[in-house]
Amino acid sequence: MRHCVAGKKLNRTSSHRKAMRRNMAASLFEHGAIRTTEAKAKDVKPFVERLITIARKGTLHARREVISILGDRNIADADGAIQEKTVITKLFDDIAPRYADRPGGYTRIIRLSERRIGDSGIQVLLQLIDESQTDAGESGAAASRRKKRASMRRQAAASVQEKPASVIVSQPEETADEAGEAEAGEAPAGEEGTDSQQEKSQ
Repeated sequence: MRHCVAGKKLNRTSSHRKAMRRNMAASLFEHGAIRTTEAKAKDVKPFVERLITIARKGTLHARREVISILGDRNIADADGAIQEKTVITKLFDDIAPRYADRPGGYTRIIRLSERRIGDSGIQVLLQLIDESQTDAGESGAAASRRKKRASMRRQAAASVQEKPASVIVSQPEETADEAGEAEAGEAPAGEEGTDSQQEKSQ
């Protein structure tokens, strides 16, 4: 009986699963995104996010803890040359500071349309979230429609609270007859006489 044993077996032994998580997490930190199956991505995602949460502390104890969980390995460029920066160095220097103000949710899974050749397995892209795009955020193109609507509602409510309701007294509209009488009353007597003479002559 599997009491308090979380996670999928993935048809692997415990040592094989542990090695798989380490390798996939190191590749994700190295490249920023990896392509794998959906089951393995869902298994690796909490493992990766836990490591980033520990690395956000930036202390020597946190570095030793991540090394004990993940291990460390060198990073090679496209030509195969070994770089000076290792996976742990990149995690603590580049990746963890990026999420200093983000409480979790450092990765995302994007399902791909292509199936894996052989068993037609569902393939996904597991990638690190770009924090610069999410910060642009609520008003940027990456923001969801719900967040945009909520921000618009907040702005509208704030503008209503800032501006007090002003009472506008509207004057009664004049009818056409009253306007004509007013114009006739304002006209000089001499002009009225000339108009009446012109009408009679016509």
